[in-house]
Amino acid sequence: MRLFLFRTASALAIAALSASLAPSHAAPAVDVTVDLRAGPTNTFIPAVALGAGVDGHSRSDSAAIYQPETLRAMRSAGLGALSYRLRTELAIEAWHWNPRGRWSDRPHARGYWTSDDRPSAPIPTSYGYRLPRRGNSVDQAENDGYSRLADGDSASFWKSNPYLDRRYTGEDNRRHPQWLIADLGSRTPVNGIRIIWGNPYAVRYAVQYWDGEDPQDPDEYPDGRWQPFPEGAVAQGHGGNVTLRLSQSPIAVRFLRVLLEDASHTAPPSAKDPRDALGYAVREIYLGTLDAAGRLRDAVRHGKTRKTQTRFFVSSTDPWHRASDLDNGVEQPGIDRLFASGLTRGLPVLMAVGALYDTPDNAAALLRYLRRRGYPLRGIEIGEEPDGQYVAPEDYGALYLQTADALRAIDSTITLGGPSFQSLWDQPMMAWSGTAIAPDRPWLARFLAYLDERNRKAALGFLSFEWYPFDDVCEPPAAQLQQAAALLASGLAELYRQGLARDIPLYITEYGYSAFSAQAEVDLTGALFNADAVGTFLTLGGATAYLYGYEPSPIYRGPDCNTWGNNTLFLADERRRILARTATYHAATLLNRQWVGDPTQAHEVYPATLDNAISDDSSPLGVYAVRRPDRRWAILAVNKDPQRDWTIALHFVGPASDTVVPLLGPADLYQFSAEQYRWQANGARGRPARSRPPEHTRLSDRAAVSVRLPPWSLTVVQSAGPRSRATAP
Repeated sequence: MRLFLFRTASALAIAALSASLAPSHAAPAVDVTVDLRAGPTNTFIPAVALGAGVDGHSRSDSAAIYQPETLRAMRSAGLGALSYRLRTELAIEAWHWNPRGRWSDRPHARGYWTSDDRPSAPIPTSYGYRLPRRGNSVDQAENDGYSRLADGDSASFWKSNPYLDRRYTGEDNRRHPQWLIADLGSRTPVNGIRIIWGNPYAVRYAVQYWDGEDPQDPDEYPDGRWQPFPEGAVAQGHGGNVTLRLSQSPIAVRFLRVLLEDASHTAPPSAKDPRDALGYAVREIYLGTLDAAGRLRDAVRHGKTRKTQTRFFVSSTDPWHRASDLDNGVEQPGIDRLFASGLTRGLPVLMAVGALYDTPDNAAALLRYLRRRGYPLRGIEIGEEPDGQYVAPEDYGALYLQTADALRAIDSTITLGGPSFQSLWDQPMMAWSGTAIAPDRPWLARFLAYLDERNRKAALGFLSFEWYPFDDVCEPPAAQLQQAAALLASGLAELYRQGLARDIPLYITEYGYSAFSAQAEVDLTGALFNADAVGTFLTLGGATAYLYGYEPSPIYRGPDCNTWGNNTLFLADERRRILARTATYHAATLLNRQWVGDPTQAHEVYPATLDNAISDDSSPLGVYAVRRPDRRWAILAVNKDPQRDWTIALHFVGPASDTVVPLLGPADLYQFSAEQYRWQANGARGRPARSRPPEHTRLSDRAAVSVRLPPWSLTVVQSAGPRSRATAP
């Protein structure tokens, strides 16, 4: 669950900024002006706008987390709205949200699953089922599955999603070409391919190679394009075991793609479900060089683990599965357990349904269940991270609309949205480059165009994305932290540049410093990052930010360097027992108790500008101004400089005149810094050496308010505001 933004744009800037951070004890002074002239940039209700997500975890974790003492601790952070995260959708699994239900092939306990929508005994826990027709070697969850395209077993097979066939989309199948990609790891001579087809097979297909830069994964956007092998086009395929000579001389390639353009619509013997004849099925792939006698020297590694096989990536996967495919290692919190926990605070919940690896019928059954139970819903998020799972925007669009139609048939008023972006790319992704009828464009632009072409723009009630900007957790955190606000602002601007309407609400359905484990997440850096992200997002008009890491969690080792951490409010042991409160917890309480007032009432956000001494692209300071319903002003100041104090002088301008007046005391000051929190790194045994709440002081002087911000600190200043009629809104 991660969002990678503008990777290539920030590396040099971060390195340069890191080099410039020299120790200093000077306290530069900065004028901060809250501008009232144009009115608020946003209005929000804290209980709705400041939320958190709950996710799937390892087996038995739900029972451990949903204990009264732990739930009280979680609620004490003051977070409001809840978002339900669907880990099964990331693990390439079908979600049995109710363990009771029915199979499409009941006698054999297999096929397509629909959970029971009739309320009976409460559901404490739910489970995912691995898809035995999986094509991807990797996934975005435990990453412990494997592709059936290179498992060495010709009895197994990958099959694409039947719901992308014209029977369900109502469109020509050329609109939804499917594909498989082999990553040979390095440039390898190839002039031959052997495909063992299943049913249905491809009647028309083309074998291509990537001609250009070699990225790490097909979810990147390097310079280059897919080129057809000179003899790689097949116009009249007949299935079976086929060996093709792709070129007379081998071509050195790393990535090879088989683009599937028309299907046979043939089903395996004894198949009865119409979905068995839809899509494409491939049992095994072999690639390499052909000798003069037509013998293939295979360069593909075949094995039944991710580490022992050549990596494969596919456009979609059939959600067909069996009772024996239960994933014994992972579970989701049960619907009834969640709503009985008190975490919802009686507020409507943003629920999730599967789209990539599930069926519209199962999604509709979930909504019927929720309505019959009387559980309040804010909306339903359809799918999760389709862009990061190599899904073409048109394919996601087709699955989105089918799911939306099934849900709207149950409740025509339900708010629907997605796609829970992993990335906000501004270029075509390598994996689906060259698969659209229209010229390649960014993912969101193509998805929006797909809806628009069908007169279905109204089906998107909100747009959701995840915000984990830093995948290189070995880089110095100070430099990255100082760029975070500018990166988020650029990302939001990119959404609108790609065509998103300004009136579509924006949800950050997960946010944290990184999708990978890092000390920064449990240190002061994580607290500063989260507060800065919330302030930036709300100032720019965002609707809701759901913090990730609500549940207590152990820390884990990050990749490539000796850093340990996690996105979590509470450090816990492996049994999910709380050991300590992290800096993120204290930052959350500071925002929810001191920066905002009554959580059920509207708050206004006004822009706060810093004088010219501060760079917008890599600012050491972030300042966010809120007018609360009690008519008090609350100014949140984030000092992202790990070395220096900064001093800010607070002013207001407008709305009735352009006169700038200072903020006068008395004021309440709340500060959180190294005086209150310090992380003691010690591998898996890392702990906070101290973990205290923010310090409160009272500024009784009626003089102009000037506040010292300690290094790496959060500060909230509460005051009645300016003492001038010209500036009193």
